[in-house]
Amino acid sequence: STEMMGNSELSPEVDVNSLNALISQNVVDQLLSKYMSTLTSNIIGWLRKALETDKKDWIKETEPEADQDGYYQTTLPAIVFQMFEQNLQVAAQINEDLKTKVLLLCLQQMNSFLTRYKDEAQLYKEEHLKNRQYPQCYVQYMIAVINNCQTFKESIISLKRKYLKIEMEDMLSSSHTSMDATLDIIAKEGCSSLLDEVFMDLEPHLNELMTKKWLMGSNAVGTICVTVEDYFNDFAKIKKPYKKTMTIEAHRRVVVEYIRAIMLKRISFKNAEERKEGAERMIKEAEQFRFLFKKLAAGSGEDTEGLCDIIEAIAEVIKLTDPSLLYLEVSTLVSKYPDIRDDHIAALLTVRGDASRDMKQTIIETLDQGSSQPNPNYVPIFKEITVPTLTVPKLLK
Repeated sequence: STEMMGNSELSPEVDVNSLNALISQNVVDQLLSKYMSTLTSNIIGWLRKALETDKKDWIKETEPEADQDGYYQTTLPAIVFQMFEQNLQVAAQINEDLKTKVLLLCLQQMNSFLTRYKDEAQLYKEEHLKNRQYPQCYVQYMIAVINNCQTFKESIISLKRKYLKIEMEDMLSSSHTSMDATLDIIAKEGCSSLLDEVFMDLEPHLNELMTKKWLMGSNAVGTICVTVEDYFNDFAKIKKPYKKTMTIEAHRRVVVEYIRAIMLKRISFKNAEERKEGAERMIKEAEQFRFLFKKLAAGSGEDTEGLCDIIEAIAEVIKLTDPSLLYLEVSTLVSKYPDIRDDHIAALLTVRGDASRDMKQTIIETLDQGSSQPNPNYVPIFKEITVPTLTVPKLLK
């Protein structure tokens, strides 16, 4: 430095350029190599410890902290990136090459760490399913895990922007893609496990649909809507991209379960009066779902109309008073929803209660010959719904 050998007053006395380096390149290389291997094992240890500490929080009886926007989170992303940041600042003081190596090391270890994070989130869900009362704040911490995925994504981008030269971007693009993919899987599985929670609570009410009790005026759909809305009050603490996906998925699952209830043939209407009553009830309930999901998806730009239309289209087939027009009504349904299979149509006609076996056969055979032009925006829904076939014990009863 200028305070020592580089001092300008010494320049006539000493030709600095003729002096050898204080430490040979060989020793420097050895030191840097040792530094990198020590840092690697330290980072692995720190990351492991950070995850262990975070897991202890997941079983707490108090809710996780929220950020300034009210989204649940844990301290894990902040701790991890603070650690990376400190090591990168040290490396940057030594030289550019070392800084790049340390950044590559951090991102490489981050990649392995995220795989462990994914496995731990899965174990957390499995443990909870053994006893759904425990941990007490399972839903809230699973939301925090989902939100952490978004924070990790943002932090990786900001770290690269700060410490990586643009020309090096290509070197890291595949590892970045891999980390993004893992984070999306963690968030998707987290959202899915939260929806499983909702649907486990809805099960008794879904089982009531399309039964005599339902026809007599049970409030199953009212209870389903209240339960979903109640859960979504908590889900409001999920960050936007994931919350939108979750609302779309919840909407879809509710409609799938409703149609599945119809296809289970729990009820067979006795006369035109019952068919009219049942169909009108279905149309009214489709409207209740539509209203609920419009409210939940407010501001997210989701089209909430199409799914509930399927329930209404099925209701129209059931409501029809003139059986001779049945073929026409069913063919309209099939042209709109081309993934409907023969067994769906047979189940629907069974629920109607007035179609003879020959009539069912004729309608199905005639439909098989026609071709349908599906709506390009239609996402198949019937292919998720299996129609139960009559088993021998059932026939013997």
